[in-house]
Amino acid sequence: MKQPKARFLPKGMYTGKNSCPDYWIDRKAHSPIGRLKCVLFRKATKLPAIVISLFLLSCASHVEPTVDWPAYGGNKAGNRYSALDQINRENVQQLEVAWTYNTVKSNKDSMKLQGIQCQPIVIDGILYGTGPGPRLELFAIDAASGQEKWVFTPSNTGNKSRGLAYWASGADQRILYSVGPALYAVDATSGVLVKAFGDNGVVDLHTGLSDNQDKSVSGLGIASSSPGAVYKNTFIVGSSMTESGKAPPGHVRAFDIPTGKLKWVFHTIPHPGEDGYETWPENAYKEIGGANNWSGLVVDERRGEVYFGTGSPSSDFYGGNRRGQNLFANCIVALNAETGTLKWYFQTIHHDLWDRDIPCPPNLTTITLDGKPVDVAVQATKDGVIYVLNRDTGESVFPIEERPVPTIGLPGEHPFPTQKYPVKPLPFSRQVYTEEDITNISPESEAYIKELFVKYKTDNKFTPPSTKGTLLFGYSGGAEWGGNAIDMDGILYQNSNDDPWILEMIDAKTREERMETVSSDKGLFDITCATCHGVDRKGNGSTFPDISKIHERLTQDEVLKVVNKGKGLMPPFQHLSGQQKDMIVDYLFNVTNKVYSENNGGAKNPTWDNNQFGFKPTYIAKTWKKLLDQGGYPGIKPPWGTLNAIDLNTGDYLWRVPLGEFPELTKKGISITGTESYGGPIVTAGGLIFIAGTKDERIRAFDKKTGEVVWQYQLPAGGFATPVTYLVNGKQYVAIAAGGGRGQKPGSNYIAFALPDSGKF
Repeated sequence: MKQPKARFLPKGMYTGKNSCPDYWIDRKAHSPIGRLKCVLFRKATKLPAIVISLFLLSCASHVEPTVDWPAYGGNKAGNRYSALDQINRENVQQLEVAWTYNTVKSNKDSMKLQGIQCQPIVIDGILYGTGPGPRLELFAIDAASGQEKWVFTPSNTGNKSRGLAYWASGADQRILYSVGPALYAVDATSGVLVKAFGDNGVVDLHTGLSDNQDKSVSGLGIASSSPGAVYKNTFIVGSSMTESGKAPPGHVRAFDIPTGKLKWVFHTIPHPGEDGYETWPENAYKEIGGANNWSGLVVDERRGEVYFGTGSPSSDFYGGNRRGQNLFANCIVALNAETGTLKWYFQTIHHDLWDRDIPCPPNLTTITLDGKPVDVAVQATKDGVIYVLNRDTGESVFPIEERPVPTIGLPGEHPFPTQKYPVKPLPFSRQVYTEEDITNISPESEAYIKELFVKYKTDNKFTPPSTKGTLLFGYSGGAEWGGNAIDMDGILYQNSNDDPWILEMIDAKTREERMETVSSDKGLFDITCATCHGVDRKGNGSTFPDISKIHERLTQDEVLKVVNKGKGLMPPFQHLSGQQKDMIVDYLFNVTNKVYSENNGGAKNPTWDNNQFGFKPTYIAKTWKKLLDQGGYPGIKPPWGTLNAIDLNTGDYLWRVPLGEFPELTKKGISITGTESYGGPIVTAGGLIFIAGTKDERIRAFDKKTGEVVWQYQLPAGGFATPVTYLVNGKQYVAIAAGGGRGQKPGSNYIAFALPDSGKF
């Protein structure tokens, strides 16, 4: 492994627990100075801090200080913590733009921007990141100036890329990242493909998903929106996919980094003879997909283990063909990173009927219980709860109750009779929608939501889906993919969304019969697409995009490809005939007076490919949308988005504050409401939390002790990503992708902030 140049670490590094912290368990800890730092840190309570600092300064005084952000989440433990404190509470107001890097080189490219969700990495003073979808180009720039070094353009396109992975062995340095179904290995110094990896630098992410010879997964949509994890020479990766009956299996796989060859597969839907097989109907693995890790993974290199969370099985909201507990869906899982052998699991939702995936990687940290340090894996969930699990056993360190829940579901359904309720920490988002929760921002909004409220069932967070409809939380957060940050004192900082959703189900056969009677393109769109995108095609401003002007961004062939294969939350429309698909696409492109025949685009009646993996669900969502008032605001009392500080040593909350605002409401005298947020926080030894992700398109710094906003900056587009911080040539920077999207205006910039030169230490 390449030995990095020597570094010293700023003041504040030696505060906290007296064991080598997880954020040093990366490539730097393998250098002689890195190992020495760990040894000295373990002795920190026995030696004066000044002695340690002076010794390390003498080791590294011949080089400029540099501190990287070497992995997704800041380190392999995913803490999103930095020991840098050059930027702190006292001087953060002096922050100014240090550089801006535009990832898009032409106005033509800017027409198709789909946002940037990437948290970049910084290695030896070089910042690596990705541009916006669909091109998702990989770039390398000087982290101190923003000057471009190279750009790599993948041969295919994708929807999103939330991060990258770095690996080095001697002079061989690689960036590993995914675009659609392709995993690329790119030389970190030159930006060219590493031909020795896979097929000329590329591995197909369908590899290892199915050994069922009767069914093929090759034609099914798959991607890896969150980066994989590196353990020695092993790259461990999950996948994202549709959540319909045509979802491929969500197995977690490992590839040999030097060659790209498959090393091991962990079956998240177990095969015969494997743990958990009995929690499904016999041979469920032959047709049921999902249970995938789409949110990323973390590694404990000392233990040699990888930790991750999984999502719900397919299809969402109906599980009549998957009676049972359904391991390893909705689980936090620990595996041996070298072999894929199961160490332990912890299931958060049994037989998920609400799409309550694990939305972010676990966070590995050390807390103090009964005066003793305990290594834990901390997992936040979409339904707003936090599990703090012993890293060796997978057992919760705080009490959890298994309580009875409603069991009357749709015909053929088998809701699980109990579910988990953590006693500590308390949930950080609301759990059940009640009449008391109805919005009060105006009399008109209150009256509008009251009319909707009486139509739906809301009595329990685990009420099974129905054709009558339910109001529920836990789809767009609670927690989302941005994750959380934990400082050296064991304090967790978590942003949260409070979004109620309306869910109504319909018999799939009934829907097909209705579609056969529809002859107009608009009628087909209203039945098939308006549930998510609205009859006006403008979506809901975030989760479901505005497609009213999709003809300005995509071609008809590109849209038809999405209709056929699905993308993100959108399933492939396998139930439509070729003619029906053409009619919907023509409607989106305002093609009128076109005459259709039975053979135009395909057979009149849809066919199901029996040789392809998957199944037809009996019930599907008829209505699946946010509960919004007539003005488009959440149909619930504010706050709609919060930032929370929780002491993991005790399970108690320290503070909770609104995160984000709608300026137009603030001007009307309505207290700051918070907004939904996508992207997560970082926390620093300078006493600051940096976070963007809000609909008001600002990045903010909070005082980590009080929750007070101490700095904010209006970005040119929404920062729906997680920031990073690093040190180059003795100067600390905070950088973020301002890529917009999620119903906001698009963007294409990365922006870095720093103190004026006089602010250097």
